[in-house]
Amino acid sequence: MPAAAPTWDPAQYLRHAGHRARPFADLLARVPEPPGGAPRIADLGCGPGNVTRFLADRWPAARITGYDNSPEMLDKAHVDHQGPTEGGGRLDFAHADVRTWAPAEPYDLIVSNATLQWVPEHAERFADWVAGLKPAGTFAFQVPGNFDAPSHRLMREIAGSPRWRDRLAGVLRHADAVLAPEAYLERLTSLGCVADVWETTYVHLLEGGDPVLDWVQGTGLRPVLTALADEPEARTEFQAEYGAALREAYPAGPHGTPFPFRRVFAVARKRG
Repeated sequence: MPAAAPTWDPAQYLRHAGHRARPFADLLARVPEPPGGAPRIADLGCGPGNVTRFLADRWPAARITGYDNSPEMLDKAHVDHQGPTEGGGRLDFAHADVRTWAPAEPYDLIVSNATLQWVPEHAERFADWVAGLKPAGTFAFQVPGNFDAPSHRLMREIAGSPRWRDRLAGVLRHADAVLAPEAYLERLTSLGCVADVWETTYVHLLEGGDPVLDWVQGTGLRPVLTALADEPEARTEFQAEYGAALREAYPAGPHGTPFPFRRVFAVARKRG
């Protein structure tokens, strides 16, 4: 049986909003200006809408729709960000499953921030999304490239241990959740795009007790927390075991806990 879709907690996710937002800002810095003054933009996997807002800040006249399949995230986005923008554009949010979403109208920009790693075989969707771009339109995304990092490796090792494997078998993603940068470049150029693909490792300096555990509880650990939602004692035990392993893997320094985080970026412009 497939694992249940993770349940999301916007408040937990936003606890590290500044660090999480930086890769999206870096991605947008490489996105070319769409032709015309009022672009049509889709944000796939918008979450609570905090970085979708960056799109409205850069293109105030744009019509922007953020899509997500989490009711909790969409509720937060609607309350905090939906409505007209200062430049005469509009920011809206709608329910959609990125696994099946296809453009119903031509877009100037389709963008996705830290979402496609949750979509199995997401590169197979690129052809439909590029086809939905206007001539000279852009498809841009960034995904975590840290599935071999201790944060994810330890999570999988503990979930696969005798204590947990019966409850958590098949719940977590593996290193093949994202492709290598070279593979993304090949996929996008084969679709007729001019593509720019790169990777960056950020070293976030996290504060507080168990900050890496606090980080992953907002993202990568959500499938485990969802699977154990009806067993609060087991959930607490898993967090304690995993937290101890994270403290050893990511020791605190005098100014905080360094947390290296690799990400993969792509900006693909459709030929006009």
